[in-house]
Amino acid sequence: MAIWESRTSDGTACCLHAQNGKRGGASGLPVLLIHGLGLNQHMWAAQIDALALHGPVVTYDLYGHGETPPPPEKPCLRLFADQAISVAAHFGFESVVVAGFSLGGMIARRIAMDAPGKVAGLAVLHSAHARTKTEHEAIQKRVYQAAKEGPGATVDAAIERWFTAEFRASTPQIIDQVRQWVMANDRNIYPPIYQVLVDGVDELVAPMPPIAAPTLVMTGDEDYGNHPGMSAAISDEIKGSVLVVLEGLRHMAMMENPEKFNYHLVNFISAVAEDERKTENG
Repeated sequence: MAIWESRTSDGTACCLHAQNGKRGGASGLPVLLIHGLGLNQHMWAAQIDALALHGPVVTYDLYGHGETPPPPEKPCLRLFADQAISVAAHFGFESVVVAGFSLGGMIARRIAMDAPGKVAGLAVLHSAHARTKTEHEAIQKRVYQAAKEGPGATVDAAIERWFTAEFRASTPQIIDQVRQWVMANDRNIYPPIYQVLVDGVDELVAPMPPIAAPTLVMTGDEDYGNHPGMSAAISDEIKGSVLVVLEGLRHMAMMENPEKFNYHLVNFISAVAEDERKTENG
């Protein structure tokens, strides 16, 4: 595995991972991975090797996360979508499979709506859709809490929502790493981005025209904030999409059970790549 660390013109920290070790000649269908709120590109560590067997993989830090500077303007889904498109172009990719987790899944849908020609496939992973009044009030309350007290105010409750009790007890080093990622966020930058997670859902419901890209929608049956009902609603709005609900897993299934998570994601990307090859060969 070869890794090229880089920065785009706006300072976005990004990496290209290629199995064949040739940046310019990396073959296969490229995949762009978009992480979730409060995290960074390293959350995908357990996916990269599996995905890179099929093509180059691009990871990066969202504005205000990891090693990337704060948002250049008021954060919104379109700003983050433009950032993602710029990252793909930075490595010379005109069309990619966009796989986004949570907030990243919202950004991925915004890309598919705004720039469908750049999306060869779409994976919406553990991501929100239309919320009930109670669900909306609960997440808005967490934004207010983070604004008042900092990211640490919500991190323990988040860890419980994100991982099963068994996993939390058996892998304290992973839990500590995730907690550190969240705690590292700037308390002045984090809440406005968190607000995008609240407000951005409305612009994604029932898009017109509908998203047409080959799509995988996946969540865990114990992901209470981004539950199977939301994923089913997303899938219902995207013709031909594949819906997967992972049994016994919560929000961060890709870290808790990468084998199960990767199986479905890799199979989806392989199917997209095969369809592209058939189209190219007539």
